[in-house]
Amino acid sequence: MLRSISLLMVLCLGTVALAGVNIETVTVGNPGNALDVHPANNHPAGFGAVDYTYNIGKYEVTAGKYTAFLNAVAQTDTYGLYNPDMSSSAAYGCQIQQSGSAGSYSYSVDANWANRPVNYVSWGDAARFANWLHNGQPDGNQDLTTTEDGAYYLNGATTNEALQAVRRQDDWKWAIASEAEWYKAAHHRNDGNTGNYWNFATGTDSIPSNLLVEPNDPGNNATFYYDGSFTIGLPYFFTEVGAHENSDSAYGTFDQNGNLWEWNEEVMFDFLRGARGGAANDSYGAMDASNHNSRSGRTPTTEEYLIGFRVVEVPEPAILSLVGLGLAGLVLRRKGK
Repeated sequence: MLRSISLLMVLCLGTVALAGVNIETVTVGNPGNALDVHPANNHPAGFGAVDYTYNIGKYEVTAGKYTAFLNAVAQTDTYGLYNPDMSSSAAYGCQIQQSGSAGSYSYSVDANWANRPVNYVSWGDAARFANWLHNGQPDGNQDLTTTEDGAYYLNGATTNEALQAVRRQDDWKWAIASEAEWYKAAHHRNDGNTGNYWNFATGTDSIPSNLLVEPNDPGNNATFYYDGSFTIGLPYFFTEVGAHENSDSAYGTFDQNGNLWEWNEEVMFDFLRGARGGAANDSYGAMDASNHNSRSGRTPTTEEYLIGFRVVEVPEPAILSLVGLGLAGLVLRRKGK
């Protein structure tokens, strides 16, 4: 009996610790917050209302984490999760290298790029990464147990038409951020269930600078093109995630302005998937929530150097936490502690 209780306690409390890739998240609360209905945000209904608490990636998914994903499921790479442009410095790739031949591919990433955001990923690639997280980060071929089912039922979907039809399933654990989830984490002021939003994801209405100040970032900085210059030049172009260490959103996310555009789930005009946040070569208008240029989209098969993604997670239900803590106490009592 004691062994069974101990095992259940591990299952309740130890899932994240056992995972090979750790996605650091922050909690976005204030469920039932009102929309941001700013007239210039290119959508009459507004953005940002979410009626549940959720966790969102503190950072964009990095090249290092995506490399671990590829090594787990892309020895054959049935659905093209790797793009050769990732290793092309001329195309601003994130320097993930593929070695070997189909059936025995392996992947590595330059240490100087591992903590920078992954790029050259399609919406479908991001959905498969989310499914892999949902399924507990398994090793194996790209099938229904690894990448093809989970938050999204893909089952080989690779065309724009097929990927446009995909929707998040009700039992999701990890997913690509919806536009509302992304926008709330970036811009809401974290002041209850209000409709109060900052224009920028650095927690202000003031235009950020694009300075990379290390080690003491004064705040309100982002990686973008400003006043005739990039934040950093080649060969990197993109900063390491969280490099602007005091320039987080009200909920504690980093780089939702600048570095890379980020995929979201929104279906736009029946043929695009949404993207938000602006990139390293964009001006501040692409980051400003009050500017219609802050909302963009791509066909879901698009793989380009200026787009990446971040993921969201269902928070652990409070009842599960209480059960786990209760079991932990029971185990200690059984051991005579």
